Amino acid sequence: MQDFMDALIFAFKEILRPVTTKFAMSSGFIITAIWIVIAYLIWEPLTTLSSSVLTLLPFSMIRSNGAWMLSSFIWLQAVLVTFSLIFAFLGNFITQKIDNNRYGAFALIVALGSALFWTLVWAGEGDIIYTQALRLFTWLPFETVEKSMAYLIAFYLIYTAIIITIVFVTSMLSSSYFNTIKEEHFPYDSFYEDIERKTILKTLKDTAVFIGVSIVTLPLLFVPVLNFLILVALWVWLMKDTLAYDTSSYVFGKEAEQKRQEYKAATWGFAFIGSLFNFIPVFNVFGPYFTELALLYYYKEKRDLSEE
Repeated sequence: MQDFMDALIFAFKEILRPVTTKFAMSSGFIITAIWIVIAYLIWEPLTTLSSSVLTLLPFSMIRSNGAWMLSSFIWLQAVLVTFSLIFAFLGNFITQKIDNNRYGAFALIVALGSALFWTLVWAGEGDIIYTQALRLFTWLPFETVEKSMAYLIAFYLIYTAIIITIVFVTSMLSSSYFNTIKEEHFPYDSFYEDIERKTILKTLKDTAVFIGVSIVTLPLLFVPVLNFLILVALWVWLMKDTLAYDTSSYVFGKEAEQKRQEYKAATWGFAFIGSLFNFIPVFNVFGPYFTELALLYYYKEKRDLSEE
């Protein structure tokens, strides 16, 4: 348990360092921008697909789950607006007072603080917000409710695509990033650096499986509680299977498969915590890096202990 906690602390510290914020923020911004353009180009067929799924469900389920999704969407927008307003009004002051190397870490703290603030608001007033959203869906005509829900589902699909792509790119860059961390913290340790080809193939396979399962389980997103569990389970599986493969290959080489099975509980734990980052806008780009950092530290500590 101590190694697990030490790995979490190491990962939290490292995602605030300039090298990690540079990797995460730059790749996350580019990926998000690309998907925004794609969303603009395919928005009509995407909402048409969403509407076709909605026709299979009873209106009561659509209305109830629509209220929940609208509440979540409002929370998401509140976090983004708060984050944007802080930088809009305090941007010049921030750039003058904070070193460029710490700017990314400050942005990360602002995003986390904004999410925490609005989470507390929702914890206290969430029932009222949900009730008002449900009342809104009760007043609106069925066609309007269906169209609104189709838009929310389309937004969810694009956001999921962003997360998948971030995990994919993180995996692709894992060797370069690990080498950077090695030079900083473990300069005298040996690792298996030639891992690109195998890990890329594994990442492609996991991404394809994730997309396929997501499509099959799409109707279950309208079942309260179950939708949340499925969403988290898919994210955890993707991060666990992809990032644990990359990291264990880097640390253990040919023994990677055996070691992943040996440390399965810790691997699932790190992936679960990393997947929770996906619920926080802006902060979500750090989830895969956090998971890899925690796994790297944990696997290395276990390897060193077994070699003593």
